[in-house]
Amino acid sequence: MRIYTNASAFSVWKNYNKSVSNLSKSMQKLSSGLGIVRPSDDPAGLAISEKFRSQVKNSAMASHNIENAISYIHTADSWLQGMHDILGRMAELAIEAHDGTKTVADRSNLNLEFTQLQTELGSVVQNRGKYNTANMFSTGQIVVQVGPDAAQTFSMVSMDLRSGGAGPAAWRSVYDVDLSGPTQASGQARASRALGVINNGIVLLANTRATLGAEESRLGHTLEGLRSYEENITAAESRIRNVDVAKETANFSKNQILVQAGTAMLAQANSMPQNVLALING
Repeated sequence: MRIYTNASAFSVWKNYNKSVSNLSKSMQKLSSGLGIVRPSDDPAGLAISEKFRSQVKNSAMASHNIENAISYIHTADSWLQGMHDILGRMAELAIEAHDGTKTVADRSNLNLEFTQLQTELGSVVQNRGKYNTANMFSTGQIVVQVGPDAAQTFSMVSMDLRSGGAGPAAWRSVYDVDLSGPTQASGQARASRALGVINNGIVLLANTRATLGAEESRLGHTLEGLRSYEENITAAESRIRNVDVAKETANFSKNQILVQAGTAMLAQANSMPQNVLALING
């Protein structure tokens, strides 16, 4: 029996401190709802969790990009529908001008509306057909990030419809035709050429709109898959990062009992040296 060094009390104190530390960790986890409060709780799990979190955030932003792209397609199709209607009217005027009963003056009058419609097409293409302040029909191909990782992109169909742009020659010709001519034959020939050009333009717009529709369908499936991926990654991250309340509550109760028992035993260990007095006084 020793007085100077109370080895039993030190051993009890060591276990008591461990129980207090474990109880504190359980309280932190239960109060925060996190299974990983500090990196030392699960270093590997923390690293995996952070990568999952990055994927979730990136996927959410990619979903936003896809939604913007779909809105872009809707806007473009609205403008293209209007241009389709214009070309339809221009075709009607060309057919009307290709009528031998019409005079040169009649064709000149028809050409007034025809050229105004051409001007309207150019106006839509050059400055009015916009999305987010950018001209939709004066640019080349648009590339959109549609996934959480590099190279997961989507290239949309080019819609360059400028008169002097890099768009299809079949479209550029739409700006060059007219219905009037100095003579009857020359006027009818121009109307015939204009009709052919306008019909080619109608086919071009129809094909562009069909492509846009196919792109929207694909983007819709991409968006659906991306949201499912985001949901699953979020669940995986939650299983790693969030606390299992039932399990941690059991740990909390265990550690709480150990702390209470340690407190009692520490009192007993500290009282043991007092038994020496009985020997001395005896």
